[in-house]
Amino acid sequence: MKSWFILMLAAVTCFSCGETPQKKESLKIGGTSAKEVTQSNTTVLALSGNDAMQFDKKTLEATAGQPIKLTFRHVGKMEKRIMGHNFVLLKEGTNIVAFANQAAAAGAPTDWIPNEGAEVITHTKMLGGGQSDMITFDAPEPGVYDFICSFPGHSSMMRGQLIVREAAQ
Repeated sequence: MKSWFILMLAAVTCFSCGETPQKKESLKIGGTSAKEVTQSNTTVLALSGNDAMQFDKKTLEATAGQPIKLTFRHVGKMEKRIMGHNFVLLKEGTNIVAFANQAAAAGAPTDWIPNEGAEVITHTKMLGGGQSDMITFDAPEPGVYDFICSFPGHSSMMRGQLIVREAAQ
């Protein structure tokens, strides 16, 4: 039994000799690293919409001037043409009903964003069930900003507010 143990120890030693495996870093085309660089002051937000025309959150919070990375997911199963969802952050004072009516008139070719986005701070693309989109933008000035889904008929139920607080001095 002792000779068997020595034989196993010798085999392990032989196979473990040599070069130590090094951690390989994956590369992406057009970049130097697949690791995502996020600034320490970036606000990371997540929001989802479902087939029952509901956002999972009614309020989001951020600090004025700081970068925001928002990931929006359509967690339902229905197709974009039937139950599409997006995240549209409106400029302060925008009339949601008037905007929604204009969005419905603008139609799918504009991704339901009217007037070339004149009343929009930022938005995701329109998503179907199981899809997601990520946008990065700087938080606007302190205030309360409405966000909606601009798919026809959705803004009455799919709405919330981004509360932007003043940066600490």
